[in-house]
Amino acid sequence: MMLFNRAGAALTGFVLVLCAWGLGAQPLPLAKPEQVGMSAQRLAKVSEVLKKEVADGSFRGAVVMVARKGKLVYQDAVGMQTASAKMTTGSIFRIYSMTKPLASVAAMMLVEDGTIQLTDPVSKFLPGFDKLQVSVQSKDAAGNTTYALVPQERQMTVQDLLRHTSGLAYGEITQNMPVKEGLEKIGAYRKDMDYEARNMTPAEQIERMAGVPLAFHPGTIWHYSLSVDVLGRVVERASGKRLAEFLEERLFKPLKMTDSAFWVPAGKMSRLAESLEKDRFAGRPFPLIDVSAPPKNDSGGAGAVSTAADYLRFCQMMMNGGTLDGARVLSRTTVKLMTSDHLGDFIRQTPQPGELLLGTKGYSFGLGFAVRAGDGVAGVPGSAGEYMWAGYAGTYFWVDPKEQVTAVLMTQAASPQRAYFRKLVKQLVYQAITD
Repeated sequence: MMLFNRAGAALTGFVLVLCAWGLGAQPLPLAKPEQVGMSAQRLAKVSEVLKKEVADGSFRGAVVMVARKGKLVYQDAVGMQTASAKMTTGSIFRIYSMTKPLASVAAMMLVEDGTIQLTDPVSKFLPGFDKLQVSVQSKDAAGNTTYALVPQERQMTVQDLLRHTSGLAYGEITQNMPVKEGLEKIGAYRKDMDYEARNMTPAEQIERMAGVPLAFHPGTIWHYSLSVDVLGRVVERASGKRLAEFLEERLFKPLKMTDSAFWVPAGKMSRLAESLEKDRFAGRPFPLIDVSAPPKNDSGGAGAVSTAADYLRFCQMMMNGGTLDGARVLSRTTVKLMTSDHLGDFIRQTPQPGELLLGTKGYSFGLGFAVRAGDGVAGVPGSAGEYMWAGYAGTYFWVDPKEQVTAVLMTQAASPQRAYFRKLVKQLVYQAITD
């Protein structure tokens, strides 16, 4: 098997891969970049730039994989996986919010099964969600912020969970103090560890979340939130299976995503990537979740681990309209539905999805993915119809059906500059397209 060599080497073609699939081999058929309208010389800039960032102390290491027209045209691992081990293309990463597209696909599989409808109220599956209240913020005569609890105007639906219009919030993000305090009280928000709620059982999470007020009325505002964690509980109630089990049977196994799960077994721990103790931008540690043992609940919003190879196969399945290597996991029409705009002009976005992820406007949101409305507006290369998402610890992916490009960036750097690196890799991939 062959693998593209790293920037700085004498050749920009191929080198021998010495590992079996799952330990670093290619996830898709190989092609020279020039065979699919890309430049190997220009793709080499990705490695050059990432090596410089590693040397500067921006992050410990990174893995990037790029495919065009269904063929792997670039892959590289730069820097270190841990303080003593080099990064490899088989390194395993905590993907945090890149779990969301996986859980969203799980929900849409159940829609295809006829078990769930997008318009179903969440309370059909989770008791107590029909009685939620909303924490409404206002100003008193003196200009002080006040809050009042009011009944929700309508119940959240499964569609609301998929597109983050449920009214739920993240304690790490919301400025609505009764909501933040409520999430902290129930253990869904921890000041010492971002996006960590692995110590609640699913039943405990459902019961406790039903007692925390919403930050907005459902269906009125796009607000990034715990929606997909709650969606994971819906998947479990509707399927009768733990989320990890459902994904293994219906997604990971059919797509041969052999290293994707919600924890890392002892035999694979030597492949788990770790972050720097302090990155050069924040100058402080960003502790990451412990994935060495099974969690009490599988967080559909932030709990999975994966490799660049596994996630690239997921991306290519989406690009192909729900199928890969003869395994169909979604219909073409479902993929189209998921990657269409579900916010329109009637749901307020503050900030817009692209602003949250990349620091630029130009993206709306579908069912589990940010989606690009047009070729312009956004301050990054891309095409109308492109969709993407990213993770807290520096991971990122996008799928561009027009250009037939899929790409994955994996790092473990929960840095305030992670949006910069997403944009950097994206622009270096697009400048390598020649036709």
